[in-house]
Amino acid sequence: MTARHFRRKPRRGHGGARLATIAAMPTRSSDGPNSGLTAQKPARKAASKTGVKAVGKAAPAVDTANASADVPVTLPLIGVDFSSAPTKRKPVVVAQGVRSGSVVRLDGLQAFDSLAAFGDYLKHTPAWLGGFDLPFGLPRELVETLGWPTTWPALMDHYAALSRPQIREQFVGFCAARPVGGKFAHRTCDGPAGSSPSMKWVNPPVAWMLHAGVPLLRAANAWMPGLMPAPTEAPQRVALEAYPGLLAREVLGNRSYKSDDRAKQTPERLIARKDLLEALEQGRTRLGLRIRLSHAQRDDLVADASGDRLDALLCLLQAAWAGGRRDWGLPAAVDPLEGWIVSA
Repeated sequence: MTARHFRRKPRRGHGGARLATIAAMPTRSSDGPNSGLTAQKPARKAASKTGVKAVGKAAPAVDTANASADVPVTLPLIGVDFSSAPTKRKPVVVAQGVRSGSVVRLDGLQAFDSLAAFGDYLKHTPAWLGGFDLPFGLPRELVETLGWPTTWPALMDHYAALSRPQIREQFVGFCAARPVGGKFAHRTCDGPAGSSPSMKWVNPPVAWMLHAGVPLLRAANAWMPGLMPAPTEAPQRVALEAYPGLLAREVLGNRSYKSDDRAKQTPERLIARKDLLEALEQGRTRLGLRIRLSHAQRDDLVADASGDRLDALLCLLQAAWAGGRRDWGLPAAVDPLEGWIVSA
């Protein structure tokens, strides 16, 4: 089984009503950065063709294609901390939730240790509005210099057909011809978002994230506003490019809150995660949203020193904000090759 559910402990809501447990208690070990949570037992086949159990009921069809008013879209929300090469120790993490007014409730977390399992989840979950921590486009300057297709679908087809060594060779050649301090081409959104160029293949390897992630979204028939024409029918899967660092920096400034290196998983980073979660629960960001967590969820998010679960939560909040904004909160003019990072 390649999907893992993180437990949401039952708690009491308003009027003493108990909130349901989202998933069974996982087993624990001391290995790995994700607090040793191991895979759940396979769900019944009736849950889905892939054995991944969906959270909650599918939302009714809504006119998300023509969202023109600042009214929340009622699609279920997901936030995705993506990995281009997921493993049990470093999986793709998906936060699931719903928005009610200015409150976003975290319903659960799932982890996928293979791209195939994550792709199946995207395809078989009936409806979602998602914020994904991976680039959806490439810098126009790069694309035109390399002579690649200048329409997004054709560009993505071309990019997906290349191997990673082929991509690296062309990107290295592009950088070699440029001056020191300006080796990489940037998208327009990189400045306001403070994000890395989507052509970077190391530290972080976001070029590989695009290479691995966008084909999964396209295979799931997800609509990506700003890059694809509005569909004629209301889409039930809407994908937005998110960037958790944008929201985290608003609260923490330059303080680091995560590391995959155990030697760098310090008390200072632990405190930063606590401070970040406190701000999110109190709604102290420009998004104007508050996250609602159980005590168990809060403890799990703080304990994850890699920050993967917290990053998925930040992407969830960015998706929730976009769902309540005109045109998904995107600028009036988005370069259809580059795309845009939501809330930048």
